[in-house]
Amino acid sequence: MSRLIQIFDTTLRDGEQSPGATMNVEEKILIARQLARLGVDIIEAGFAVSSSGDFEAIQKISQEVEGPVVCSLARAKAADVDSAWEALKGGEKVRIHTFISTSDIHLKYQFRMTRKEALDRAVEIVQHSRGYVEDVEFSPMDATRSEESYLCEMLEAVISAGAKTVNIPDTVGYTTPEEFHRLIQAIRRRVPNIDQAVISVHCHNDLGLAVSNSLSAVHAGAGQVECTINGIGERAGNASLEEVVMALRTRKDFFAADTQITTEEIITTSRLVSRITRMPVQPNKAIVGANAFAHESGIHQDGLLKEKMTYEIIRPESVGVGKTRMVLGKHSGRHAFKNRLEELGYHPNEADLNKAFERLKHLADQKKEIFDEDLEAIISEEMGRKVERYRLVSIHSESGSNISPKVTVELAVGEQVLKKAGQGDGVVDAAYKTIASMTETKSHLKSYVVKGITGGTDALGEVTVILEERERRVMGHGADTDIIIASVRAYLNGLNKLAAWGDRKNSGEKEVGLI
Repeated sequence: MSRLIQIFDTTLRDGEQSPGATMNVEEKILIARQLARLGVDIIEAGFAVSSSGDFEAIQKISQEVEGPVVCSLARAKAADVDSAWEALKGGEKVRIHTFISTSDIHLKYQFRMTRKEALDRAVEIVQHSRGYVEDVEFSPMDATRSEESYLCEMLEAVISAGAKTVNIPDTVGYTTPEEFHRLIQAIRRRVPNIDQAVISVHCHNDLGLAVSNSLSAVHAGAGQVECTINGIGERAGNASLEEVVMALRTRKDFFAADTQITTEEIITTSRLVSRITRMPVQPNKAIVGANAFAHESGIHQDGLLKEKMTYEIIRPESVGVGKTRMVLGKHSGRHAFKNRLEELGYHPNEADLNKAFERLKHLADQKKEIFDEDLEAIISEEMGRKVERYRLVSIHSESGSNISPKVTVELAVGEQVLKKAGQGDGVVDAAYKTIASMTETKSHLKSYVVKGITGGTDALGEVTVILEERERRVMGHGADTDIIIASVRAYLNGLNKLAAWGDRKNSGEKEVGLI
């Protein structure tokens, strides 16, 4: 039977200590509500004595956010504990988390205390905290660089004083998984009253081992992991919640442990924290990175199309991603290319597929990202089909420093030729608005990029636009020495692609000949 590991989320406290990640009270409450939906057991909402903003955030979260225990950090000082209690006292489930160092390095150079003085202070502050709440957590800071016998002596003393959770911090990210495993086992063996408290761990990522160390501690018997969303925190950050949780969920056979986290909320939580802290998630970040469920290798794509378990150990739906993303590029195989074409509604014969696949490889050497419209352009040309529902006949424009930009557009729509005048903020804007009105399309312009193909004042200008309609995104291209004409051609190119896609979708037909 699996043990249930408690998840102590410190995004709002240690995570906020990331340079530039400061959050206001409203932002903290927003994240706290999402953490509750995620299902974390404890939210460390801040450090009450550190600022009025932290105090207010802890106070509001403890009173307004239901579900998790709400915790405030406090140094081993009575004033800190008093402030923590004042912030927490209106809450239903609250915890005070207090700490002092046990490493000789910290005691000598930072705290200027003897071991006995630190032990006495720890016992005193736990007892003081217990005067306010039953749920007290104690952390011997820099535990992994502390002398083991002294560390165990302090843990025994604080548990006797009333601590319900003893947290073993790898404060500077110094330990290794094997060492940490041995330390947790030693604590379980050498602290006589350890069965009266939950062993927690709080690992930093200075050597990139925070998650590994946390998991090793769980394997050794720890019952709580302290972590942050996206792994943010001091210096190189903390153990990443999503990685710890999904490792336990995926490898229950090894760890014999799991959490109460609603994993389908992971992506939503990650994106919220990233947006509020303005700290982007690297694309190759495990679980929540943009590429975490993206595959470009032809060998991998072929295996996935036959059976997802071949190259995916986590279902993307289980963390809220949606589905696997097949990225077509120079490493992709013919199987994935054919599969994507079929998803787009194309069923080329073998000869056309082979020619199109070679063109895909050539194109992938020239550009980093292959869009669906690139594939459609390739396969349409190879299959000898091209649809132009909308075709530019002529355009006349007027603009100047003292007049509103105006255009008159003549457009062929199927067999009919339409003519209409319109205005806008600029000539291109006027042209696009007029064309949209004439074609009665509802697409949104997501990107507009102009570049010169050659040098000189007579350079050929190339315009690229990205249009989106009903979750369908296409790219349009146009080139001309007149940038207005190039812009109109790019826009019409995109509209024609959207129209072709709409026709295939509405008709239910799969053959490219129908478009």
